[in-house]
Amino acid sequence: MGLFAYPAYSSAFSLNASKDVIVGHNSHQYKVDLSWGNLDLLKTPVQDCHEMVQDSKGRIVLLTNHTKNNIIIYDKSGKLLETWGTKYPGAHGLTLVKENGRDFLLITDYERHQIIKTTIDGKVVFEIDYPADTGKYATKEEFNPTETTVLENGDFYVADGYGKQHIIHYNHKGELLNCFGGRGTEDGQFLNAHGICYDHRDQENPSLLITAREMNILKKFSLKGDFIESIKVPGALICRPVIHKKDIYFAVLQSKNASYSDSGFVLIMNEKNEVVSCPGATAPSYKNNELDELYQTVRLFKHPHDVCIDDDENMYVAQWNSGQTYPIKLTRV
Repeated sequence: MGLFAYPAYSSAFSLNASKDVIVGHNSHQYKVDLSWGNLDLLKTPVQDCHEMVQDSKGRIVLLTNHTKNNIIIYDKSGKLLETWGTKYPGAHGLTLVKENGRDFLLITDYERHQIIKTTIDGKVVFEIDYPADTGKYATKEEFNPTETTVLENGDFYVADGYGKQHIIHYNHKGELLNCFGGRGTEDGQFLNAHGICYDHRDQENPSLLITAREMNILKKFSLKGDFIESIKVPGALICRPVIHKKDIYFAVLQSKNASYSDSGFVLIMNEKNEVVSCPGATAPSYKNNELDELYQTVRLFKHPHDVCIDDDENMYVAQWNSGQTYPIKLTRV
């Protein structure tokens, strides 16, 4: 099946079949699988499929804010293995934590205004309420966390992407260490600090990558919270950064200038922070070291919200506000 892309923000080709459709560019191209992980909505419903991770057993763990089953665990073939969770109506961020050979999860819930640490099978280890000790928050309602990331020593950072846009640093016990960022357009501030990721690709200079989604910018900070640089991704409302080997992967919620909201795609950067592939969107192009504006060209995704890359280089795309759809699998070719 051939794909034709309209050279405009307002229109894109719609897929009417999934067989042998290839998306992406350069070294990162994928075959689309729209049937992976589809389940009986009456038995295993989803609402917004917010995030996904792969655990130490190779299983794919999906977070949804449907309180019949907040966590859905698949094998890589898409077979349902187990479900749990009924108490997380604002389940949004999902981070895998490995401690002494065991897997744990960090969940951010913006309706509960909390971060919850659980075992891989759902037992609560601790809950952290709004960070009153920072002096930045008067009430819990001001704190609406969207994401976490974890260091090797167990320290973790929380992005308050739907709240006051601060980044809060805790030790492994959940004790407050630091707070930086905040709402604004300065270098060290954010408009929608939606996602955060620990970047350990340079072991000598580890850093934090934080998305300023409404600004179409990925921002880099030191672990102490000092601003380092901004990486612009024109036209792309990027969700959390996901590092796999040397590359960074993003779900892009939507194209900034599209006339319809479900205009998202996937974006991949290399180790030089250059965009090398955009499955579902324009091929990345640079002029005078500036990235041309990106936009959806294939009506494949509906508000993609997160990606998970498995150990076979395949990608799973979880979607928000997509009509209760299960994740889309992209098989690397």
